[in-house]
Amino acid sequence: MGRERDERARRFDRLAQAHGADLYRFALWLCGNEALARDLVQETFLRAWKALGSLREDGAARGWLITILRREYARTFERKTPTLVDVEAVTVADTREPAPDRRTERDLLRRAIAQLPPRYREPLLLQAVVGLSCAEIAQQLGIGQNAVMTRLFRAREKLKARLRRDGITGNIDGSF
Repeated sequence: MGRERDERARRFDRLAQAHGADLYRFALWLCGNEALARDLVQETFLRAWKALGSLREDGAARGWLITILRREYARTFERKTPTLVDVEAVTVADTREPAPDRRTERDLLRRAIAQLPPRYREPLLLQAVVGLSCAEIAQQLGIGQNAVMTRLFRAREKLKARLRRDGITGNIDGSF
């Protein structure tokens, strides 16, 4: 029994190490609050620990954990209404601090993404922040892959239009 518990703990540690940073980044984009994002990840890992036996393959862990995180995020609104934070005031710690002109571009992009309707913002964040494929996004959101591709295309088009409206003329026609 002690050996099984040790193996379970090692398995969980591997999953947490492999996916913790992605979960935190995604949670931060979802809620816009560092403390709440940390709480969401912590609750996600708590639920994952309790349900670890239901995870058949470690290769499916990322999608499984993101599903848990999305449900935890939805539960925050069932339990209480969180204090909303201005998305423009949120900064994600980055050990590689870009040059001032790059920070401005990053901030403008974050604001533009935050203003997208949720149906376009969430698939875009799942792809750009978490690195999910269209098939994985479709599974997460419970929609078809064609719908995911359409939403991603429209999200990018809306971002380009917004950035042009704001006078950003850089490489917005290139990749996201």
